[in-house]
Amino acid sequence: MRRTLQTIRVLTRNATAAAGLLKVGEMTFPCSIGRSGKRFLKREGDGASPRGDWQVRRLFYRADKGLPPRTGIKAQAIRDCHGWCETVGDRNYNRLVRIPYATSHETMKRPDQLYDVVIELSHNERPRVQGHGSAVFFHLRQPGGGPTAGCVAVSMRDMRIILGLIGPQTKIRI
Repeated sequence: MRRTLQTIRVLTRNATAAAGLLKVGEMTFPCSIGRSGKRFLKREGDGASPRGDWQVRRLFYRADKGLPPRTGIKAQAIRDCHGWCETVGDRNYNRLVRIPYATSHETMKRPDQLYDVVIELSHNERPRVQGHGSAVFFHLRQPGGGPTAGCVAVSMRDMRIILGLIGPQTKIRI
């Protein structure tokens, strides 16, 4: 029986750092977080990664770029119609939506590689609070590193290793 990790920790040298280390069991991986560092009070568009323990939910992947990753998390192929609502006040705020969508949303099938593998985190899920941040994911990092808009990101190589160690009980502690 495969043992899954309970907690992955994001370590930074201070609260405003946008780069850090992801502590996965005994291993560490370089990671990127929000351009504004990490904050307890997350707001839509602030560029911060929310502090707290966030459960991993669904894994989305680009089927046109490869097979589903090996992991203990439920995987779903990203479709052309997948978007994520980020409009404060919309009834589908911080939820997967079908695009085209009438209000502001993020397209899940991006032209870059950042969402080739992306994990939905439980941030601002129950209860969903309008304006407290949407689309906080664990996804792939820019090739040269660099900050995210509030997510946690690692390289594809590191993501593959991490995916093999996590399951539905795993939390990411930012």
